[in-house]
Amino acid sequence: MTPVRVVTAVEAAELDRRAIASGTPSRTLMQTAGLETARALLDRFAGDARRGVAVYAGLGNNGGDAWVVAGALARLGVPVRVFALGEPRTPDALAAREAARAIVGAAPPDGSEGVVVDGLLGTGASGAPRGAVAEAIERIGVLHAGAHVVAVDVPSGVDATTGAAAGAFVRATLTVTYGSPKRGLLVNRDAAGEIVVADIGLADQAATWSELPSLVDAARVRHVVPPITADAHKGTRKRLIVVGGAEGMAGASILAARAAMRSGIGMVRLCVAPASLEAVQGGEPAAMAAAWPTDDAAATALGEWAHAMLIGPGLGRSADALRLIERLLTTFTGPVVLDADALNAFEHQTPRLAALLGGRPAVLTPHEVEFSRLAGIAPAEVAARRFELPAELANRLHCTVLLKGVPTVVSDGVITEVCAAGTPVLATAGSGDVLGGVVATLLAQTGEARGAAAAGAWVHGRAAELAGAGRVRGVTLDDVVAAIGHAWPGGEPADGTNGAPSQGPWLAELPSVGERF
Repeated sequence: MTPVRVVTAVEAAELDRRAIASGTPSRTLMQTAGLETARALLDRFAGDARRGVAVYAGLGNNGGDAWVVAGALARLGVPVRVFALGEPRTPDALAAREAARAIVGAAPPDGSEGVVVDGLLGTGASGAPRGAVAEAIERIGVLHAGAHVVAVDVPSGVDATTGAAAGAFVRATLTVTYGSPKRGLLVNRDAAGEIVVADIGLADQAATWSELPSLVDAARVRHVVPPITADAHKGTRKRLIVVGGAEGMAGASILAARAAMRSGIGMVRLCVAPASLEAVQGGEPAAMAAAWPTDDAAATALGEWAHAMLIGPGLGRSADALRLIERLLTTFTGPVVLDADALNAFEHQTPRLAALLGGRPAVLTPHEVEFSRLAGIAPAEVAARRFELPAELANRLHCTVLLKGVPTVVSDGVITEVCAAGTPVLATAGSGDVLGGVVATLLAQTGEARGAAAAGAWVHGRAAELAGAGRVRGVTLDDVVAAIGHAWPGGEPADGTNGAPSQGPWLAELPSVGERF
């Protein structure tokens, strides 16, 4: 299983440098990038390409890639028109232009084209586009409204590291990026559209750079998830306790239980406030129920039954809730997943939480605000450093941290993984409870925190992709829970994807997410 690394703009440039130093000519990298982009374009938009392809070429190597695309398409008989910002500034880009100009027509794009290639700015660009570049970006948006836009490596105007778009930017239908997905593409999915990661000779260099985070994919999930054997029974499929369900919040525990059962758990017991017992037993009859333990003996008895605990769904932030968390973490020493109010209870108290976790297999699943409370930093800093901060907090707490968001980042303090599966279908109350049920099931069955967190995040996101089938409105968490059964690699969903997007010739593929009008 060769990892696909996630990189910054600086790291992307270093991968290029390493490949060239190892013997791959820079012009070969450019030629391969352009040819792979042309192939991806025709794979998806061959019919629209027959109306013509408008290529926008910048002055640097990104523009050189675009000239290679233009030449490759023209050789196949595709009508191509090029808008060039000016004279290429690098020898490779100049050579690419000269090779393409012999077969590409001289007429500029007129707006009739069905596909646009954006090769204006590359990964090294930062800040708001200015002058002729900004005008060209605006031209793409106005003249080619309704056409498919294929971005070369990164949409122009989008920062390859942060995803920020400080000024005019291209909103791509498809981004073909090279060797490794750039962080900014995973943050700004609206601009990136569908993402294809093409191997142009950088993948081997990236795979050996172990300090870089890796992208969670179906192969990674398949490696983590244990098979349910023919002689399995409810005990071998493990037992999970979900602790939460304060009065008026029973639904969170029910969602977690349903997700766990869809994920293959053998037995679930909902441990809730006495006032919620009737609600959870009526809402999820396949799960057992018990009241919150009021002393250490009752807590110990509860823990002796469980292979893992999920603490937090609908728990509330009362003093009773904090005492309950501390009692359970003291009497139960097995694997745990802490979510929502189980994290809020330890706001600015990481030493206390670290002591209670005691180095056991544990997963924390905060969103940005919960992370900021726990770590004692501003939410804006969490957003700005989402790729680094989970490792820092994991080292402080000696556990695995799963920072939810776009994208989700998982780290045990040594190895960091990035999960880009999912859609805005998950941007709704209760989504974290569903995630908790999936992750807790895998933690109970494997005992391996980082693997359970990474695989659980991917399955949760993939279920949303299947449930929505490209839609957001009208899709509920019930639909997501129902789709969990098809989200596991090796399953057989109705769309024929075996639970994951087909990678075909690509290192990775990520679907377009969100509504695009």
